[in-house]
Amino acid sequence: MSRRRLGNLGRALWQKSCNTSLCAGLKIPAFACGSFASAQNDPKCCKERHNNISPTNVAANSHSVPPAATSHRHHVGGKLRGEESLAKSGRAFSSTAPQIDHKTYLWGRYTEMKRLVHVCNLLNPSTIYANNEVNLEEVDIYGFDYDYTLALYSDSLNEMIYNKARQFLIEHYKGIKKYNYIPNFAARGLHYDIQKGLLMKIDAFHYIQMGTINVCTIVELFCFLFDLQGPKMKQFMDIFSIPEMTLLAAANDYFISSDIEYDPVHLYKDVSDAIGMVHIKGYMYKWIMQDLEKYILRGDETYAVLHRLASNGKKLFLITNSPFSFVDKGMKYMVGKDWRDFFDVVIVQADKPHFFNDCMKPFRRLDSNGDLQWDKIMNLDKGQIYKQGNLVDFLKLTGWRGSKVFYFGDHLYSDLADLMLRHGWRTGAIVPELEVETKVVNTEQYARSLTWLQALTGLLERMQMYRDPESKKVLQDWLKEREELRAITKNLFNPQFGSIFRTCHNPTYFSRRLCRFSDLYMASISCLLNYDLSYTFYPRRTPLQHEAPLWMDQLCTGCMKTPFLEDMAHIR
Repeated sequence: MSRRRLGNLGRALWQKSCNTSLCAGLKIPAFACGSFASAQNDPKCCKERHNNISPTNVAANSHSVPPAATSHRHHVGGKLRGEESLAKSGRAFSSTAPQIDHKTYLWGRYTEMKRLVHVCNLLNPSTIYANNEVNLEEVDIYGFDYDYTLALYSDSLNEMIYNKARQFLIEHYKGIKKYNYIPNFAARGLHYDIQKGLLMKIDAFHYIQMGTINVCTIVELFCFLFDLQGPKMKQFMDIFSIPEMTLLAAANDYFISSDIEYDPVHLYKDVSDAIGMVHIKGYMYKWIMQDLEKYILRGDETYAVLHRLASNGKKLFLITNSPFSFVDKGMKYMVGKDWRDFFDVVIVQADKPHFFNDCMKPFRRLDSNGDLQWDKIMNLDKGQIYKQGNLVDFLKLTGWRGSKVFYFGDHLYSDLADLMLRHGWRTGAIVPELEVETKVVNTEQYARSLTWLQALTGLLERMQMYRDPESKKVLQDWLKEREELRAITKNLFNPQFGSIFRTCHNPTYFSRRLCRFSDLYMASISCLLNYDLSYTFYPRRTPLQHEAPLWMDQLCTGCMKTPFLEDMAHIR
């Protein structure tokens, strides 16, 4: 496409999204506003703000945007573009036009831009997001993890795990007794420097937002980290790790605030062992089985998903690290006593991720009471329960290979990485935090703060050529406001670490792994109820830094990528 035709395309898209006379009067490029929506999504969304705006009204704001201001917008080699052309022609003219007050002009642009900023908060927490193109019609087999996939747990479980592990630690660190569990302190995907006792959020480019582990004082800074995968670093990728991170924070704070010298490596091992005891000794399983109603959420939705898939002729299987007695009781509560009728294969205590990359452990069969049997496994039969095993034998015995298999899990490494990278399965990540984060994104405060943050950043970028003292002071005021806006948008998610998906303008390391190891991601498997089983998911085309946002879903903040869920069958 020629440059002329590309420019025509950009102008055409701009004219569809914005009042032509307004844009012509202000000369604001399409990508500067960040507030234009597709009329097909919400005709009112991004048009109402243009009501009562006309060239006459724009002219009335001439005190904000002086007529001669546009001549100061393009500098070439320190000269105005007009001045350069005059110099080349050999002619010189003296101007009687009044001098421009740059400070008034800058604040006028600021005021006008703020007036134009409009927000759209239409994200639906039940949306499924695509990293790769996926046609569900091509999927014949659906597989599931159990914990935090088929069974979602309430936040009270994290507090129980924390309190029990703290009880183990009190034998060594009595002062830690005063530290109660802090909900929403930690966030999934954080890294922990074992040797330095630092908890940090790392972005996709290995820059980190780091906190001294002190609960009371979180100090943010950015630095470069060379080794993320070495023995000094621990990444907490599953939801069960949230109590561990909080307990590490409490233990470190105890030593720091008491001015006691300690070895962070030993402390990490003690905390890790205490958390491990909760799982190894079966406390977590016992708590959940004793009060299923308190800890298990949305069991009816799990039943609806399994029933829908099985009714449409899909084959289902379950691979989990949890023991049979625990899974059996939970599934009976959510799905019913005949829950095994839904599944063609059920595997418990699979020891993932070793199940996916180790071909040594054979399958063992359990009887209806969960007792181990000694017969050699020649087939994986429906209605039977199997223990351990490995993926190589699983593929041989079932013949389920390639992209017709779709597996869902919550742990990016243990559940999904090997399946996508080595075996070509489709993978779906369950990210329960999406539901809360989407609600934050949809709040008026966040939507306005973020949209204005983007607009203000664009304004700073374009107005930085003004270098006189008064203009510099204006730009410094804008920079200060920009930092305040970044803090506001971060704190709405988590005052310590912000969103699990983003560190300022960069995606987090967790977010990049999510995109790498999952074809789709969603808040829960019940999101599948909102889509037809022949639905095709298309990933959003995100513009690169050198690309202009010429397509419609980049001209609006928040309006696109929201399916018409009211036209689909959904349970909520």
